[in-house]
Amino acid sequence: MSGQNTQLRNVYAEKALEQIPRLLSLQDRNRYSPTYGCFKRAFWMDKTVDYHDGLPQYGSLSLALAYTQNMPGNIFKDQEKMREWTIAGMKYWAKIQHRDGSYDEFYPNERGWTGPTGFLLYGMMRSYMLLNERGDFPETFRDEFFSAARRSANYIIKYDEHGVLANHHAMAVLPVFYTYHVLQDPSLLEGYEKKLADFMQYHHEKEGWSLEYDGADIGYLSATVSFLGKVYKLNRDERLRKVMEEATEFLSYFVYPNGFYAGSMGSRQTLHFYSHGCEILAPEMPLAGRVADALLVSLKEGKIVPAAIQSDRYFLYRIPEHLESYLDFGERRGEAKLPYERADFQKVFPESRFFIRKRGPIYLLGNAAKGGVIKLFDVESKKLLLNDCGIIGETTQGDVLTSQWVNNEYSFEHSGDSFAVSGALNPVPMSKTFTPLKRIVFVLFMLLFGWHTRLAYYIKGIIRKILVFTKAKKDVTFRREVALSDQLLRVRDSIELKGNTTFSSLQIGDEFFVRYVPQSAYFQSQEFDAKGFFLSEEQLAMLNEKKSIVLEHTVDLKRGTMGNLIVIS
Repeated sequence: MSGQNTQLRNVYAEKALEQIPRLLSLQDRNRYSPTYGCFKRAFWMDKTVDYHDGLPQYGSLSLALAYTQNMPGNIFKDQEKMREWTIAGMKYWAKIQHRDGSYDEFYPNERGWTGPTGFLLYGMMRSYMLLNERGDFPETFRDEFFSAARRSANYIIKYDEHGVLANHHAMAVLPVFYTYHVLQDPSLLEGYEKKLADFMQYHHEKEGWSLEYDGADIGYLSATVSFLGKVYKLNRDERLRKVMEEATEFLSYFVYPNGFYAGSMGSRQTLHFYSHGCEILAPEMPLAGRVADALLVSLKEGKIVPAAIQSDRYFLYRIPEHLESYLDFGERRGEAKLPYERADFQKVFPESRFFIRKRGPIYLLGNAAKGGVIKLFDVESKKLLLNDCGIIGETTQGDVLTSQWVNNEYSFEHSGDSFAVSGALNPVPMSKTFTPLKRIVFVLFMLLFGWHTRLAYYIKGIIRKILVFTKAKKDVTFRREVALSDQLLRVRDSIELKGNTTFSSLQIGDEFFVRYVPQSAYFQSQEFDAKGFFLSEEQLAMLNEKKSIVLEHTVDLKRGTMGNLIVIS
């Protein structure tokens, strides 16, 4: 391994190990406490929440990896207390399990599927394997642990969830196989095949992406590659490798010249990159190694969402992902170029509705499925020239409407170096928050009725529909036309009011996130390079009175500057 690769590889370990003190500070390490091993500090110490969700116990895997593995700067290796705290976390996981094998994440009696239960089962099985191969797993806990693992695996096999999240289906494949690998129960191997078949329904092999609610999400696609890669590491199933290669090719288009990744281009607007799958695939697919290297530099430079800025709920995912990426750092064989590094091309993905153009130093991406979200880069200067998430505004009736919403009723046209998208603006469900009274009523309802697995399943489906999905408001329509020439990128937006709706505020462009996705909306420094336009009072009056307006803004490709928003008609 070259010196440069060694230095890059070490970034994984550094970024993860620096978070172990934070993780240990979240854990109840008092062996005489009734919550010994619990990683939910807000529950056992702060007393600001009244239930212990299961997901924090995923922290056990990070402790197990730090305790058992040689890594640069790892002061936690072979520390007996680390072994004790790892096992304490695993025992608390078994203690708080529901009788059906499930765990809660966001509220009591949620009985979440792979979001909490699958992640936890993988974390526990991997931790068991790490400890057991050293003879460090307590024999007195083995039967209880295996029983809890079997219950969780059977729960994952039996159920699914409302709304298609392909990465959750990939996460179902992962822990079920690991449980089979340890227990060698043929029924679990059958469960693995069942869960893999379920996942395959949501993978678009022609384009390489997997469905996240209603479209392709690039951040979560890397998670899918990672989850399947962890299985592929133990089980060289060619079906897994094929999906991983297809997905890696697709997501490579969204590794940007300025070092950032994914974001508002995707259906769930996530910014994170799960690296472990690309590291596992790197020896067999040079492009996977190139993607991993590019985004490892980005991680070093703070351009990939680091654990340090994530909440206690989600930084748990980053630590073992980085540690396992370090341990399985793949040999780089052959050369590969990222799409923006290649010769000029135009690529249209008709199913996911992405339009991508490399032309000289210009790299343009558009997502028509989200109303024409645009990113424009200068490859030579590695500069973001335009970040335009479309139209968003507030009506005088108090609704927030946007074009940045995945809608299969949008029309998508493309010709040469231009594309257009048109449809109706969508209301944004942004104001749904708990009040103390609503919270009390909700928790009481879940305590009374959430004990029933099927009922809990339907309740969660209703919650998702309220928070995530919405229908277009037919009386406000738009058309966005994007055209690339030698000198300019031209973006023209036409808005038409067909009913009584009028606007009190309207914005064109800039970076903004509108969908409820807890693992999104993290700050990135490139937000300072994004610019939006707010319609003036005169322009708003024109729209409200004439019921239509046509607006245009441009980017000078030679100078790399953005023009003002002008009214065409």
